[in-house]
Amino acid sequence: MIVRALTPMLRTWDFPGTLAFYADVLGFACEAGGVEHGWAALRRDAVEIMVSVPNAHFEERAPAFTGSFYLRVENVDAWWASVKDRANVCYPIADFDYGMREFAIHDNNGYLLQFGRPLGGAPIRRE
Repeated sequence: MIVRALTPMLRTWDFPGTLAFYADVLGFACEAGGVEHGWAALRRDAVEIMVSVPNAHFEERAPAFTGSFYLRVENVDAWWASVKDRANVCYPIADFDYGMREFAIHDNNGYLLQFGRPLGGAPIRRE
């Protein structure tokens, strides 16, 4: 048995705002769905996420995910420069003892997004 991919499905109560954040701030494109469907598949490079409005299956009124989404990126400094003034910053870009240069922001729903790259120019592992 082989698992080929993991695509997070994020619930949002501000669907248009979420589409705008992921498109305008992070550069994701909508590949399927849309506002009229109440869900969307968004992609940037090799990363896919899905977003949806609440439905009868879920009663939560706030994001229920308690972790973070960690995006391994090629040029973390360019990402930082691009988003630092356009998102709610959790922590600014810094080098960490565990060998990563990274920063974290919250999306418009409060989900935590971390962006990082190995220190020392080590290549990003690809699967």
